[in-house]
Amino acid sequence: MTKTFYSKDHEYIHVDGDIGAVGITDFAQGQLGDVVFVELPAIGATPKKGEQAAVVESVKAASEVYSPVAGEVVEVNAELEDNPAIVNEQALGKGWFFKIKIADPTDLDGLLDEDAYQALVASLA
Repeated sequence: MTKTFYSKDHEYIHVDGDIGAVGITDFAQGQLGDVVFVELPAIGATPKKGEQAAVVESVKAASEVYSPVAGEVVEVNAELEDNPAIVNEQALGKGWFFKIKIADPTDLDGLLDEDAYQALVASLA
């Protein structure tokens, strides 16, 4: 069963077992505008929780994508290299950036659930 968690930096992680698919939230892509480039991490990279793992660039700005957990990158979404606009179209679906093998499941404890994340977004409006 997949469970989704969110960071206060507007990343999400869809967790299935010990693997998490990481991307930016719908709110984040909306703030960025049209995404024109995505720099993905290398497979085998081992970002720490809160460490920059990827970069997303839009017509407005470039922004770091932080890993919400520590672990090893086991897959990247190569489709984004040719078509970064997928992030705008399906941020929470096909627009994921990388999959990470979670090193410590307790890293998830500090993340937000859907309700808490929606409250955070509402407080920013």
